[in-house]
Amino acid sequence: QPTECFLSQPEEKQESTVKTKRRKKKKISDILEKSAPKPGVPEDLQNLLSRHFGENRSVIEIEELKLSDSCFLPANDLTHSFSSYLKEICPKWAKLRKNHKEKKSVVMLVICSSALRSLELIKSMTAFKGDCRVLKLFAKHIKIKEQMNMLEKGVFHIGVGTPGRVKALVEQDALCLNSTKYMILDWNWRDQKLRRMMDIPEIKKETIDLLEMNIIKLCREGSVKLGLF
Repeated sequence: QPTECFLSQPEEKQESTVKTKRRKKKKISDILEKSAPKPGVPEDLQNLLSRHFGENRSVIEIEELKLSDSCFLPANDLTHSFSSYLKEICPKWAKLRKNHKEKKSVVMLVICSSALRSLELIKSMTAFKGDCRVLKLFAKHIKIKEQMNMLEKGVFHIGVGTPGRVKALVEQDALCLNSTKYMILDWNWRDQKLRRMMDIPEIKKETIDLLEMNIIKLCREGSVKLGLF
């Protein structure tokens, strides 16, 4: 009698290797290696908000959170330094700075992913800011009470920080957004792991929460303009 020949084992092996290949998640660095990073555009933020709120909001609620193109400043095409970008989007900065007299508020709010990145941006805006006061709005080494006291006692023109700390200050009525004219998101910058601020789940959630608190409403009313740097 001819002996039976079993071929099942190598087939199983082949199947398991296919499965492991499928399971391997694509990393951001792998995607970037194949194509150059694209600068962020208003549509990117609008799509992000739609996806985030789409699952648990009614059609009417989602409509109220939509931002038209008129809510946005020109986006950075990746050719700008931070100072040159700010000069382009805010040509009348000197006048705005001079007229700002309100405490507990800033004219321009810059939101980024970390304290270290906030400090980098503050250093790189020297050619733009002129004779104005900049307030650090992040949690690292700075207590929230310190920031609350500074906002209460002095007049600041630009606030640079992380969404979590800015949100906490707004929630405690230490920072009022009604005088804010510009909100800049540090959209295109990537950290050592090549993640943008919106690729980090915690930062993304806190940024969206901050936008939802009052910024989207103010943008729709025309008093705040959003910029993607």
